[in-house]
Amino acid sequence: MDARLRRVNKEIADCKNDKTSHISIDLVDNSPFHLRGSFDGPEGTPYEGGRFEVDIVIPESYPFQPVKMRFLTRVYHPNVSSASGAICLDILKDAWSPVLTLKSTLISLQSLLCSPEPRDPQDAEVAKHYMTSKESFEETARYWTQIYAGGPGKDGKGVVQKGGAKDEIAMAGLNKAHVDQFEALGFDRSKVIDVLRRMNYRGANIANINDDRVVEELLK
Repeated sequence: MDARLRRVNKEIADCKNDKTSHISIDLVDNSPFHLRGSFDGPEGTPYEGGRFEVDIVIPESYPFQPVKMRFLTRVYHPNVSSASGAICLDILKDAWSPVLTLKSTLISLQSLLCSPEPRDPQDAEVAKHYMTSKESFEETARYWTQIYAGGPGKDGKGVVQKGGAKDEIAMAGLNKAHVDQFEALGFDRSKVIDVLRRMNYRGANIANINDDRVVEELLK
């Protein structure tokens, strides 16, 4: 058994024996070098109550090269791509160290959900939302947790069932009245949502965007 396989097997076993962290690691297609990690959303954050899955690929030169991780569960967070699940975290790049383990790296991802870094974003649109209106951002992140990670809704209400309708306005972190305003001008709702989301039509930033500019974008 080569050193990489011994190391990975030990890390998987250590994680299974740890009953306190609620972090799990499972094989994908019986391969010890392609794994699926999962952890609970941190308490006191919009991700609380959700369970988040991460795709893990072990490179040939592990542990001297960082593991490759991306979120399988969709997450609304400045440092996670809302489309691909790609993660902006220093220990997955230049700050990696061979002393880090799969479990400690997953714990770092869990901590990242607690402490977004919007000035070093993976998803620029989400980062703009965070910096424009943190309250609105948290509502949107909580809704994504409800939809994709099985978390409770606002005020602890029940989860949305699989196959249930998603509120596209809430998914985009927008105000329904603003969407209705431009939809009433004859524009398609999905186009309005897309344009307002890209323009960061939220919070204090709305004062910087006049209606004519929005209409210009809608007409493109």
